[in-house]
Amino acid sequence: MTATTPDDVQGQGRLEQPVRLAILAGSALAAAAVLFALGALNPLTVILVGAVIYCLVIYVSSRMVEGHRHATDRLVTGVVTTTFLLAMVPLVSVIWTIFVKGLGRFDAEFFTYSMSGVTQGEIGGAYHAIVGTVITTGIATIISVPIGLFAAIYLVEYGNKGVLARGLTFFVDVMTGIPSIVAGLFAVGLFAWLLDDAAFQAGIVGAVALSVLMIPTVVRSSEEMLRLVPNELREASYALGVPKWLTIVKIVLPTSVAGLATGITLAIARVMGETAPLLITMGAAKAVNFNPFDGSMSSLPLFSYSSYATAGGDQALIDAAWTAALVLMVIVMVLNIVARLISKFFAPKTGR
Repeated sequence: MTATTPDDVQGQGRLEQPVRLAILAGSALAAAAVLFALGALNPLTVILVGAVIYCLVIYVSSRMVEGHRHATDRLVTGVVTTTFLLAMVPLVSVIWTIFVKGLGRFDAEFFTYSMSGVTQGEIGGAYHAIVGTVITTGIATIISVPIGLFAAIYLVEYGNKGVLARGLTFFVDVMTGIPSIVAGLFAVGLFAWLLDDAAFQAGIVGAVALSVLMIPTVVRSSEEMLRLVPNELREASYALGVPKWLTIVKIVLPTSVAGLATGITLAIARVMGETAPLLITMGAAKAVNFNPFDGSMSSLPLFSYSSYATAGGDQALIDAAWTAALVLMVIVMVLNIVARLISKFFAPKTGR
């Protein structure tokens, strides 16, 4: 026979879902009433105070009906759910604010006109900034992805925790935390040394600065994804006489392609919104420039910054700044969708 505890005997009932929902609704109403009386009624405080009331009431009710163990479980569930909702509040608020305020200039003119020759009373658009963002981010991706991916392959497959691998890991960790302005100064100094022109500004300079920020993210994310590949797959390939490089190409990379695509997408999204390094490397051109090797360029973060900084109360420029932020958010969203599609269609199929 097994001994019974007081919790096994106490609280044979159960709080059904309608009762829990009633407690939740009552907690929200009580919180709203208290905050209304105090003059501090807003969604965030209602969520916070209502969650505190709900956790207390659900714990006491469950303790009386279900017992100590169920009550503790419901209390922890309430606390975790509350923290999740609190974490979602700023995220949803940012997305909603950008969406609502960004619709003011979300029209054809915004996507087809630049700010070149725009005079007082005219509006213009961000076509030149969109072109600059695509070009500079594309070049930075072309530079960063091969370097970061090959570095991650070396760390996982060839490094064997040697001196070079430990040194590479250390410098990658250091580069991950450097301020973005440092990357811009590095790119400026590099091209000033190569071209003997300290005032050289072009899209390629901005792309190099972005690649400095992007490479560490690609290395770390790719390294973690490659380490998740089971060693049994590698050993099975080696047992069949497949060389190491072919094992990496045919086994390791296809197995981890879903995680690699997600990590690279996050790295692209991380650098796409940078402003400080581009401000000193590319300038803030108002005309369209398709040549990243000649002349200054613009980007969506630069366009948003310059529009807001020079608005001076002009609502059209403020709306343009918000719309640029909205377009940037949409581009990042599309990149994430592409990464998910890559994960879905190119990940190795499992099951029978």
